[in-house]
Amino acid sequence: MKRVDVVYVLLYDEDQQSVLMVLNKRGTWSLPGGGVEAEETLEEAAIREVKEETGYDVAIGDIVALNEAFIDENHVFFITFRGTILHAPEVMQGDENIITVEWVDVDRAEELMPYHPNGIRSFLKKTYGAQYVMQE
Repeated sequence: MKRVDVVYVLLYDEDQQSVLMVLNKRGTWSLPGGGVEAEETLEEAAIREVKEETGYDVAIGDIVALNEAFIDENHVFFITFRGTILHAPEVMQGDENIITVEWVDVDRAEELMPYHPNGIRSFLKKTYGAQYVMQE
């Protein structure tokens, strides 16, 4: 069985109470993110994936969720980080795997991502999360 790491980034607009989400070509909504490449840290992968899928430049904060699943012959770890926007593009863009990029109301985000048992709202609490540290 092969281990696969997948990272996501929660970007939250507090004023609008909305979350940045992507609709991929499989027809599934998620936070921006994707697979970690060889020789890449989780943080580097998260920053790269957000940029590729949305055009946003971000900084990565604490981990707000760690989920795992057995998919085919893979043991997949899904790591969700809290993110901060450093620079927003004039026009949101998606890569070849993304149909659309949208800011989605938190209530709707919870409907679109039922695989988080405590809901997206639990991620928004400032005290919720674990510190991410890359050991050198």
